[in-house]
Amino acid sequence: MFNNKHTGFTLIELMIVVAIISILAAVSSAYFGDNVISARRTDGRTALLNAAATLEKCKAIYGAYNNANCSITSASSIASSDGYYTVSVASVAATAYTIQASPVAGKSQADDSACTKLTLTHLGIQGGTPASNECW
Repeated sequence: MFNNKHTGFTLIELMIVVAIISILAAVSSAYFGDNVISARRTDGRTALLNAAATLEKCKAIYGAYNNANCSITSASSIASSDGYYTVSVASVAATAYTIQASPVAGKSQADDSACTKLTLTHLGIQGGTPASNECW
């Protein structure tokens, strides 16, 4: 006699599984991309802190942040270690400075709309553009 039991999956069942996997992949890739951009901000923060340490060393040795013998001046532009940010001096005086890290154009970090610029002052005030706590 014939046994009419079918084994396997129907086309509709396979289509449902493919749709579910596609939705999960779309959601996870967007979440993963945001986390990568957020994690790369560390490169900019580290570069800012290194530049601040250099300026503080200059102040300790020469008595001013803007001494001509300092390695960081108002014309300085320093690439971060991973190359996602460029650190520049927004303003420097004898007793104060503001430095900023901007994403390098053409790199994936340039798409970081939540934090387009990181800033740090001589007082240790950390900021970003747009103003939010997300940057630090």
